[in-house]
Amino acid sequence: MTRRVWDISQVLRPGLPVWPGDTAFAQRRTWTIADGTPVNVSALTFSTHSGAHADAPLHYQADGAAIDAVALDPYLGECLVIDARGAGDLIQPHNLPELGGARRVLLRTWDRFPHDTWRSDWTAIAAGTIAALAAAGVILIGIDGPSLDPQESKAMDAHLAVAAAGMRILEGLVLDGVPAGRYELIALPLAIAGADAAPVRAVLRELT
Repeated sequence: MTRRVWDISQVLRPGLPVWPGDTAFAQRRTWTIADGTPVNVSALTFSTHSGAHADAPLHYQADGAAIDAVALDPYLGECLVIDARGAGDLIQPHNLPELGGARRVLLRTWDRFPHDTWRSDWTAIAAGTIAALAAAGVILIGIDGPSLDPQESKAMDAHLAVAAAGMRILEGLVLDGVPAGRYELIALPLAIAGADAAPVRAVLRELT
């Protein structure tokens, strides 16, 4: 029996909305078949936080591990998708359902993911919620917004709560059309040496 797969990644492309001031995505052909070479080859320019991505501890800790040094286990395995729409500005512990032992949690906050426009009004996560998830044994937190913290945050409370708990982060996921419930998560970050984050091709697969 074939298990259904949901692709929860953004398409990396010119015009991809990025954090204000961050590097825009660009692609150019360096070799083209039309010019007589036997292959097409491209060069890419993009931020490590482009699209669906995994934050490394180095992103929010000066001495944190780079993305090529983190273990891959948190990015693979059973997860719980939670519909957190309507939580307001911050997802609080009382907005969470019973986790039932889930070790990976993905939070949907958008009614419709903003593929073509940067929006700064995403729902962030309270540090207390991160602490509650960690206490319940969660090792990875994912969200469809571009950050766990609000855009204007300087304190980075949610990220630092993740650091204290030793959890891992996925951001920029596309959870439109994914019913709340349990899935197999596969979201491996690219092994970029010394990087503070890396894009992922994140998918959810129906459980057997």
